[in-house]
Amino acid sequence: DARAEQARVAAVEALNQTGGGIGDGETGRPQTARAAIAALPDANFALISVPGDFAVAEARKTIRRGLHTMIFSDNVAIEDEVALKQEARDLGCLVMGPDCGTAIINSVPLAFANRVRRGGVGIVGASGTGIQEVACLVDRAGGGISHAIGVGGRDLGSAVGGISTLMALDLLDADATTEHLVLISKPPPGEVATRVLERVARSPKPATVCFIGADALAMPENAGQVATLRDAAARAAGVAVDGANDSPELEIATSVSQGRTHLRGLFSGGTLCGEAQVVLEAAGITVGSNAPIPGVAAANAMAHGHTLIDLGDDEFTQGRPHPMIDPSVRDAPLRAALAAPQTAVVLLDVVIGYGAHSDPAGHLAAFLDQNPQPNPQLGRPAIIASVTGTDGDPQSRAAQIAKLAAAGVHVAPTNAAAAEWACAAISS
Repeated sequence: DARAEQARVAAVEALNQTGGGIGDGETGRPQTARAAIAALPDANFALISVPGDFAVAEARKTIRRGLHTMIFSDNVAIEDEVALKQEARDLGCLVMGPDCGTAIINSVPLAFANRVRRGGVGIVGASGTGIQEVACLVDRAGGGISHAIGVGGRDLGSAVGGISTLMALDLLDADATTEHLVLISKPPPGEVATRVLERVARSPKPATVCFIGADALAMPENAGQVATLRDAAARAAGVAVDGANDSPELEIATSVSQGRTHLRGLFSGGTLCGEAQVVLEAAGITVGSNAPIPGVAAANAMAHGHTLIDLGDDEFTQGRPHPMIDPSVRDAPLRAALAAPQTAVVLLDVVIGYGAHSDPAGHLAAFLDQNPQPNPQLGRPAIIASVTGTDGDPQSRAAQIAKLAAAGVHVAPTNAAAAEWACAAISS
């Protein structure tokens, strides 16, 4: 308790230091939204990250002063989100969130985001890691991102009705640098999907729609539907994004001991977990998940059979950081998966960029070194991973891949390819 109090005092002192920056009088930093707006009267964008109980009140202050507002905060009541977005729409302001974890605006990465080149692809996403994967794959293919606008995971639900998604499409239509639109979300309810696709049909720009796990929908003439994030990036960039990596499925399969049959997927990105489910289901492999896409059974981390687990779910993050911030959240379920004699393949994602852990691959490599296989005669299950990020990120994608490879991890070029490698390994 004493150390916690010392830390609190030190944090308050640091926040109140003068630093020659903007702020309230002597403190050097603004203490309120009103003071921040007074200090930067030309600002047109606000990012709010406060406890959910206070986020809507702060957002009302910013939208009523004409600022587009990104709300990183979660735990906001759905009725408050609806009321806030309706008011913001009337005021001509875009609300991104609540629970908007990723955005790239004018090449500025916000919250969990990556350093990508500027280009003609504009993304609207109700998924943070989905935005990250597509943006990074477009960058890797030689393209670039005009803006990536997160809208929050509930925006395309029936209650909100896609308010922010529709406004984001309006903004990207009006943006001269945006040439191709990409929409990323879990499958919206029918009436919301219809409303969004009708809006897409009125756009003068081509569009790609990726509703993870959705059935085939009737697309307008200017749009195409894809099943995976990889396909979305490829269609937007106009080229394949998997690269020329050799596919080591046979090598992986032959390394797995007889009697090992099950796949365990442990993901920090919920949409990456969903994309893997799409790939496995398309291959005819029945899976379960704690974050199931349509048609997939609900299952927990200890379920029998093939399971894909989203470790960013509340059951794993209650009272502790998200696994993208603290990769040790994955340690216990990974230890259990490696120890289980039926596990043939462990499928992982590594997500880097701003806001993420400084070295998630290094953490994973150290974990594997410190946790030798408890049943040496069985051998260790094959470990397959992908890295979502770019070499421009603070952690460097190339450096992360090198650490994983040195630890014996098979690194696929994309999350979808990693799932395909796992399919081939457990089907051999």
